[in-house]
Amino acid sequence: MVETLVMRVAAIDCGTNSIRLLIADIDGAHFREIHREMEIVRLGQGVDKTGQFHPDAIIRTLAAVDKFAVEIAKRGVEKIRFCATSATRDATNRDLFIDGVRERLGIAPEVIPGEVEAALSFQGATRDFPATDGPFLVIDIGGGSTEFVFGTTTVEFAKSMNIGCVRMSERHFTGGDADPGQIAAAIEDIDEAIAQAAKIVPITQAKTLIAVAGTATTVAAAALDLPTYDRYAIHLSRIPAEKVHSASKMFLRSTQEQRAALGYMHPGRVDVISAGTLVLSRIMHATGATEFVASESDILDGMAWSLAK
Repeated sequence: MVETLVMRVAAIDCGTNSIRLLIADIDGAHFREIHREMEIVRLGQGVDKTGQFHPDAIIRTLAAVDKFAVEIAKRGVEKIRFCATSATRDATNRDLFIDGVRERLGIAPEVIPGEVEAALSFQGATRDFPATDGPFLVIDIGGGSTEFVFGTTTVEFAKSMNIGCVRMSERHFTGGDADPGQIAAAIEDIDEAIAQAAKIVPITQAKTLIAVAGTATTVAAAALDLPTYDRYAIHLSRIPAEKVHSASKMFLRSTQEQRAALGYMHPGRVDVISAGTLVLSRIMHATGATEFVASESDILDGMAWSLAK
């Protein structure tokens, strides 16, 4: 009998809105989660407008990296992978951030292109599904970009578009709460991006639409009427399209105070959930999908699995 070695790995996903840590033990085809946490740091604050990281955003993010470094050392991690996505791709002063991470963890973050981000999201999102549920369309609505990924067992088509929830909020909903003119402009912007993605990715051909990341899971929490955020209730829940559209209208009509009072709403999503949910709603319209499956497994899980190879 061949004995497989257990490897303890850490994956850090640094996006436009949040930075997340996953520590897991991987033994062949077996995966055991040891620790998972998230900090909303808004690294991409203002990047869409200025093309640079704001100094305060770098400070917030590196403070979270300090916290993660302590956890990684305490847990005896053997291998680390740190990936930075949309905002870091766009920021001209990204070296300030990269150098800060290297000082704290001893490794430089990989500034991954959208195609790599898409492949990792696909790997993480589809592991809980049999191939017979494919082909899949995985939608990853991040802070800066939204990934459209199509395939059955591997990625066949992928496109990254700059319509993340932070970017759309900063571009269209600058006053905090949305008015009809802003909503119309945002819809036009989002629909144009979806149409561009659809030239490459066959978005209407999937058997199963899987949506990952905080916007999708928050929409699932709203649709399920959860009193508080419960990742185990959310994971693999099937959310009808009409519930997505009604959640989008509800968030767009509500004030920041009303959204903040929702028990399942993370404080760091209050000001960007309206834009994020509008993106998801427009994708549901464009694909013709009757439902999406919410997955709590995403790029972070894909990164962890990649370390075991």
